[in-house]
Amino acid sequence: MNVGIIGSGTMGSGIAQVAATAGCKVKLYDTNQTALDKAQAALEKVLLRLIEKGRIDSAEKTRIQSNISYVDSLKALGDSNLTIEAIIENLDIKQKVFSELESYVADDCIIASNTSSLSIASIAASLQKPERCIGIHFFNPAPLMKLVEVIPAIQTSKAVLDASVNIISDWKKVVAVAKDTPGFIVNRVARPFYGESLRIYEEGIADFATIDWSLKTIGGFRMGPFELMDFIGNDVNYTVTETVFTAFYFDPRYKPAFTQKRFAEAGYLGRKSGRGYYDYAEGATKPVPTEDKELAQKIFNRVIIMLINEAADALFLNIASAEDIDNAMTKGVNYPKGLLAWADEIGIDLCVEALDRLYGEYHEDRYRCSPLLRKMNRENKTFF
Repeated sequence: MNVGIIGSGTMGSGIAQVAATAGCKVKLYDTNQTALDKAQAALEKVLLRLIEKGRIDSAEKTRIQSNISYVDSLKALGDSNLTIEAIIENLDIKQKVFSELESYVADDCIIASNTSSLSIASIAASLQKPERCIGIHFFNPAPLMKLVEVIPAIQTSKAVLDASVNIISDWKKVVAVAKDTPGFIVNRVARPFYGESLRIYEEGIADFATIDWSLKTIGGFRMGPFELMDFIGNDVNYTVTETVFTAFYFDPRYKPAFTQKRFAEAGYLGRKSGRGYYDYAEGATKPVPTEDKELAQKIFNRVIIMLINEAADALFLNIASAEDIDNAMTKGVNYPKGLLAWADEIGIDLCVEALDRLYGEYHEDRYRCSPLLRKMNRENKTFF
């Protein structure tokens, strides 16, 4: 299979590595030759590291590298069976690229976008044959993260959806099919992990270090929300939250936090800028959390209930199946458990009671209980 990748940044290069490892002939396209050279050098470094770790041998390294060619002309992707775009999150730019690309590729070429939050229907509308367009959303780093969200637009044909699922499965990835709604599965369902943690901080309940410690200690999360936002980049994470909030017609459940906005405005972007919620300068001392187990449990309970509510609402609105939602959160963002399975473990009745307590306290719509949780509680049902 011939695969064209548009954009040689971290994500595009990672997808190219995945496809090449699976035996595809890949053309990695970028308008910037320096970016292409950088991508080629980065792949060399990654593969050498894999050899050092005993994951691959030199013959496999040569095979993977020989499957990737680097091109600076979009027309060079003309023989592709599948193209995946991984460029800036700007709808106008993506539409222009797709419109031009369509004039070069065959009628049966699948044209996919790796967008994390933009409408696939809007991107597809730029094509003469919109039925060939689909969302194929990898997570960073693409070679390591198991999950790929596959998002058909309302225009996407069933044949293109089925073919896309089969291709990504053949690349040894876990596929979660999602409806074309803002944030798809992961970027929608994960919002409370950041948003509710920021709210807890803004209320003065705990500092960054204590909130992170609480969710790692009680919940088993690999990274706390503030550590993770610093890793992702406060500018990137804030933009996703703002995009989802706007796309959902300003639903208060997705309301961004002023704390994160101010940190982004100040240039406190996290690891990449040397400072975020934590100071990453050489010799900087990381703040010590308040190791209060009772406080930690309260913090965890509040965040996990909000996450469960969001996952339940995604199921209620048919964004994805229960299995795909839980797979998305464990394989896409490394949650220790699927949120719907977690709800069964905690008890649906306790989830509803906790949400009602929050709503009773704040009288804010962000704490409204999903109708599905209420119905399941009434009928004494579980997700699994």
